[in-house]
Amino acid sequence: MQRTDTANPAWFHKVVDCQWACPAHTPVPEYIRLIAQGRYDDAYMINWASNVFPGILGRTCDRPCEPACRRGRVEENNGAHPEPVAICRLKRVAADMKNGVQARMPSVAAKNGKRVACIGAGPASLTVARDLAPLGYDVTVYDGEAKAGGFIRSQIPRFRLPESVIDEETGYILDLGVTFKSGQRIDSMKALLAENYDAVFVGCGAPRGRDLDVPGRKEAAANIHIGIDWLASVSFGHITSIGKRVIVLGGGNTAMDCCRSSRRLGGADVKVIVRSGFEEMKASPWEKEDAMHEGIPIINFHVPKTFVHENGKLTGMTFEIVRAEYDAKGRRSLVPTGEPDAFFPCDDVLVAVGQENAFPWIERDCGIEFDQWGLPKLGAETHQSTVSRVFFGGDAAFGPKNIITAVAHGHEAAVSIDRFLHGEDVTQRPSPLTNLVSQKMGIHEWSYDNDTSNDTRYKVPWAKAEKALASIKVEVELGFDAATAFKEAERCLNCDVQTVFTETACIECDACVDICPTDCLTITKNGDEADLRTRLTAPTKHLDQGLYVSGELKTGRIMAKDEDVCLHCGLCAERCPTGAWDMQKFRLDTTKAGAACRNGAQVKAREEVAA
Repeated sequence: MQRTDTANPAWFHKVVDCQWACPAHTPVPEYIRLIAQGRYDDAYMINWASNVFPGILGRTCDRPCEPACRRGRVEENNGAHPEPVAICRLKRVAADMKNGVQARMPSVAAKNGKRVACIGAGPASLTVARDLAPLGYDVTVYDGEAKAGGFIRSQIPRFRLPESVIDEETGYILDLGVTFKSGQRIDSMKALLAENYDAVFVGCGAPRGRDLDVPGRKEAAANIHIGIDWLASVSFGHITSIGKRVIVLGGGNTAMDCCRSSRRLGGADVKVIVRSGFEEMKASPWEKEDAMHEGIPIINFHVPKTFVHENGKLTGMTFEIVRAEYDAKGRRSLVPTGEPDAFFPCDDVLVAVGQENAFPWIERDCGIEFDQWGLPKLGAETHQSTVSRVFFGGDAAFGPKNIITAVAHGHEAAVSIDRFLHGEDVTQRPSPLTNLVSQKMGIHEWSYDNDTSNDTRYKVPWAKAEKALASIKVEVELGFDAATAFKEAERCLNCDVQTVFTETACIECDACVDICPTDCLTITKNGDEADLRTRLTAPTKHLDQGLYVSGELKTGRIMAKDEDVCLHCGLCAERCPTGAWDMQKFRLDTTKAGAACRNGAQVKAREEVAA
C-alpha cells in the first residue's frame, strides 16, 4: 500500500464518521465537547453554521450521523445492543440551554444589487436565504402559508416539535433582512421569471401525497384521508378529532406521525398496516419504537385490497397476506401466502404511502426540462436547472428526503447562485476549510478529555403518558438536563482528534502496539490491502473505513492503523518515547457562499481564516 495522503481533507474527514455521514457535515465532536464544557451558545452557533436549525433538528432529525457513530462498533462487549452517542438529542441541549445568540448572528452587508427569489419557505429555501442575505443579496421568500417553515411547520406534529421552536429558528433567518411574502403562492414560473430576478431557487418540497386506488376508494372517500394533507389540517387546527378506530397505511415517518396524532385526537384503536416487513419499513427505528411505546401495533406483510363500506360509509378494510421472497440477486417480491384475506374494522383511514413532486405551476415551455419521473433535470452538485438562473433544492430537487438533506442542498445551491452571479463556473466546487492542531499540553497531557467513558447511552425522559396522550400539543420528549447531557457528551470518542504518525521518529519499539486498548495498531511488512488486512493485530470488519499506512520504517516494515475502531484515547502518543505519535484536532468546515467560494478569493480567504 502507498503511504496515506493525510493532506487530503477527505482522509481525516471520513474518520469522523458522524460528520462524514451528516449531509451538512456538521462538526459533531466539536459541539459535543462544548456542551460538556457548558458552552451552549458556542455549541449552538457551530450547529447553526452547518445545519441552520439546531432546535428543530435536535428534535426531528433522521440522524444519519448516529448509525455511523463508531461508539456502537467499539462497544460490542458492553451489552447486547450497543448504541451510538445521542448526537441528535445533544444538539437539542445546545438549543434549549443557550443563553442568547441573536447578537452572534451575521451582520448584513450593503445591498449588492442582485435579487434572488426563493419559492417555498421550507428548510432548503431558508438555508439559501441564510447564506445569501448576509452577503448583500436582496432575497425574497414566497410561501402560500402565513408563517415560514414549510413542511417543518405543517407536517411535524406539535408533540414532537413545539411551534415556538419553529418561530425562533425561522425568525433568525428572516431577521437577516429577508423579505418574506407570506400567503403568496407562486402559480406561474414564467410570470416570476418576468420579474427579472437574477436567480430563482425552487424549494417547494414534494407537496402531493400518493393515493391508493383500490375498490371502494371513491365510495368511502369521506373517511379516507391523504396523510400529509391530514397532518397539515391538524397542524393548522382545521381538524381536531378522528374516529375511534383508525387504520394508517404506510411504513414511513409520516405514517408514524399520523398514527401518533390519531391517538391524541380520539383514536382508541389505532393500527399501522404495512405491505413490507418490519425491518424494511422506511420509518426511523426510534419512530417505530415511539409509536409502539404508545400502544400502536404495526402489522406487517398486509397488502391493501379493498375499502369496505355500507352505502358510502367506511366500515373497514381487507388485506391480502403476503410473505417476502428473494431471488438470487437479492431482489424482493411479495408472494401471497394463500391465507384468507384479513379484515380490520375502522372508522377512518390515513393513507401515508409516499409523497410525489408536483410542479403544475412550472410551464413546460419555460425552458426547465423534467425527467421521466417528473423531476427537474439538474446538475447533481450544482442544483442548476436547464434554465441557468433557476436552481432547485430539498424535496423539490431529487424527491422526498429529510430536513438535513434539504439544508445541505440549500448550502450547495447558495454556492452555485453566488458563483453564477459573479460570472463563475458553477460546476467548480470550492474545497472545504481544514486544519490540524496538536492537542499536546505536556508530555502526557492533552487539551481534551481523553478518558473514555464506559457508560451506556442515557435515555431521554418523556412526559407522563396520560398527559402526553391527552393533547396534540404536549411535547413528549423532555430533553436532557445539564447533568445528563454532560454524561452523554462524555461518551463521545472525540473522533476528530486524530492520531498523526511521523515515521522518521519511530524506533519500532512496539510500545504503542502493546498499549492500544483496541489492538488497532500493527507493525508489519507492506503488501496490498487485501493481504495486509489479514495480518493486522485484530480482525478488520468495517471495510468502508480505511487503513492508515505509514511510509517505510527503518526495518523496511510499515505502521498500519485500522481507523475503524480507534478510541482516539491518545495512549499510543502518551506511551511513545520519541513522539512519533501525536493527537491533532482536525476541523473541516464546508465552504459556504461568499468570498471563500469564488475563484480569485479562495486563497486569500483561507489565509484570513488561518490568521
